[in-house]
Amino acid sequence: MNQKQLANVLIKILGLSFCVDGIIRIVSGVLTLFATLTSRFGTGSVYVWATPFTGLVLATIGLLFIVLSRTIADMLFRDE
Repeated sequence: MNQKQLANVLIKILGLSFCVDGIIRIVSGVLTLFATLTSRFGTGSVYVWATPFTGLVLATIGLLFIVLSRTIADMLFRDE
């Protein structure tokens, strides 16, 4: 396995890590938001609304890392 292939695999693993973290944040944020809205009939704080959004951003970044891993690895090893 050469360095480009290894970089490609490692970038995909990083993307999977971001996706898993994003999914966990989305689920946690939605559950917290649901609990906040049902318990006191309020809108919740900014943090409660921001958690699912940051999870979506992380999941999107993870998917981009997975899809574009070969391009990123080529950019990293352009000189070789």
